[in-house]
Amino acid sequence: MNINKKSGLVLVGFIMASFLAAAIGGYATAESVRTWYPLLNKPVWNPPSWVFGPAWTLLYTLMSIAAWRVWRRRDKVETGKALRFFFTQLVLNAFWSVLFFGLQKPQWALVEIIALWSVLAVIQRAFWRIDRIAGILWIPYLAWVSFATALNAAIWWLNR
Repeated sequence: MNINKKSGLVLVGFIMASFLAAAIGGYATAESVRTWYPLLNKPVWNPPSWVFGPAWTLLYTLMSIAAWRVWRRRDKVETGKALRFFFTQLVLNAFWSVLFFGLQKPQWALVEIIALWSVLAVIQRAFWRIDRIAGILWIPYLAWVSFATALNAAIWWLNR
């Protein structure tokens, strides 16, 4: 795949947008992850805290590349709609951290992450149709949010 200057700048833009969502989520998370979150009851399958940083870094990178690959196929009618969903999920992604960690409301975050997962599933289908590699790159994110949804539900249940 040839990457010209414009295409490279668009890729950087997708990466910046994704990591802006990460920064907002990180800001909302920073205090609670040290104070509130360690005190919660968690399921035995809760990953160690060091897993989250590398996992999210990889996921934000993969989702950015997937969106960029779809953008490169803007000759397809459904590309615009798929990319609007992409930016919608970035907002939902950051908002989950605000709800769960910032406001310390796992029950609200659970409702929100179900909405996020639904948008991710729509994106998965659209990306797959537009660009198979983009669809493949999206799978780890959908899988991780599936796991995160179960973890969110378990934490809410154990701490009601």
